Amino acid sequence: MANTKSAKKAARQSARRTVINKSRRTRVRSVTRKVEEAIAAGDRALALAAMADAEPAIIRAAQKGIVHRNAARRKVSRLAHRIAKLGKK
Repeated sequence: MANTKSAKKAARQSARRTVINKSRRTRVRSVTRKVEEAIAAGDRALALAAMADAEPAIIRAAQKGIVHRNAARRKVSRLAHRIAKLGKK
């Protein structure tokens, strides 16, 4: 348990940030799943609409430090490529 005043404050801040970070991580997973489901269904229009929500959420999570910057870019890129493939079929 934290003994000093600063350690107690750090513990409070950590608990508060954990809740916020968990919410952001959940949002990223949710929007990613919506895109994945649209791709699996083969619905390009729905996938594009879901991607319009997903991309900013993923990039914002990277800016906030929830996921690594390169991991976020890679995830967006791979989803975009898979959506592009739907148009070629």
